[in-house]
Amino acid sequence: MGLCALMVSAVSAKTCYNMTIPITATAENANFGGVETPQSNMDVTAFILDASRQGGSGTEDFLTGSKNVSGRYEISARYCMPSTASGNAPTLQILTHGMGFDKSYWELPYNNYNYSYVDYALSRGYHTFAFDRLGIGMSSHGDAKEEIQLPLELESLVQLTKMLRNGAIHAGHGYGHSHQKPGKIVHVGHSFGSILTYGLSATYPDLSDAIVLTGYSMNSTFMPMFMAGANLQQARLNQSPGAFSNSGQNYTSGYLTNADMGNNHYMFLYPGNFDTKLLEYAEKNKQPLTVGELLTVSSVPPSSKFTGPVLIATGSNDVPFCGGDCLNTGGTHISIPAAAKPAFPSSRAFSVVIQPDTAHGLNLHYNATAGYKEIADFLHKNGLIKESEGVKVEISV
Repeated sequence: MGLCALMVSAVSAKTCYNMTIPITATAENANFGGVETPQSNMDVTAFILDASRQGGSGTEDFLTGSKNVSGRYEISARYCMPSTASGNAPTLQILTHGMGFDKSYWELPYNNYNYSYVDYALSRGYHTFAFDRLGIGMSSHGDAKEEIQLPLELESLVQLTKMLRNGAIHAGHGYGHSHQKPGKIVHVGHSFGSILTYGLSATYPDLSDAIVLTGYSMNSTFMPMFMAGANLQQARLNQSPGAFSNSGQNYTSGYLTNADMGNNHYMFLYPGNFDTKLLEYAEKNKQPLTVGELLTVSSVPPSSKFTGPVLIATGSNDVPFCGGDCLNTGGTHISIPAAAKPAFPSSRAFSVVIQPDTAHGLNLHYNATAGYKEIADFLHKNGLIKESEGVKVEISV
């Protein structure tokens, strides 16, 4: 099936195209022959206990080798541009969401899109490309342990990036057109999406002109807190009202999700700095993670030869990457996210933003747009968009 523009929405100052993109991806995935895919919720609890116990390593304990995985998949995506855009060589942001969300994380419709990262990026002159990661949402699903792992998801991001760079994917045109190539590409990730973005910068450093890693540090020691606090269950058995109600989002065993809204709060939101109705929305629209993702979350190189600008933007109270306190430096006087700087020895610009009173789900907090401005200002300062490309209109939908 070719790339299909399924719907065009033009609302006030933005135009968006929904599309389905066929890709072929091949990767060397891990073979976790030492563990079975959990089938029940009790199996999930046993798996998490094994994977998070003190002094252990679920990945190493379960790993029995590697294996080649290849397939043809369909990726659900949404390309947005300012209605006032000139159309010539835009700077494109590729947005990769994290665990618990789909591509709508970047364009939350809640409260008249006041939390929308996409709308803010468009107001600064960028085009955006947000997609459901392989295995999630309306993109192709796959085996939760054997297939939907970091290596294959990274390869799918690489394939999408190459197609976008070559002009095979762009606003308003069908599959295979070669014009409307972006002038520059910025990769922006959140959480697991940031890990994938970092992995792309390390393995294909020439594919991006700048990277932004949100909800991220290179410290993985706090991940057991996140897994335990999520109280993970089988997505197919979860009883949260409204969750997974879309008929196209049926998930098999090994696709896991937080048990309820309280766990969602623990994972993503800082008390006193979010709208409780938005938490209800997030719970109703949550997406799963996979056993394979949990076991391969650290499967990236220890350093990157990327030469472009790097920004890390993390909430001060992020649980999975900071243990709830990113400024607890342990006497080093360097924040936990800032400790990633040695991993980018060749970057021409490295900066860290710690968003105050904010947890892991940055885009769901009252001060989300302050973080968006920090990102846009960093990119502008480092020449990712020309002054004349800024759109002097307010985005409203």
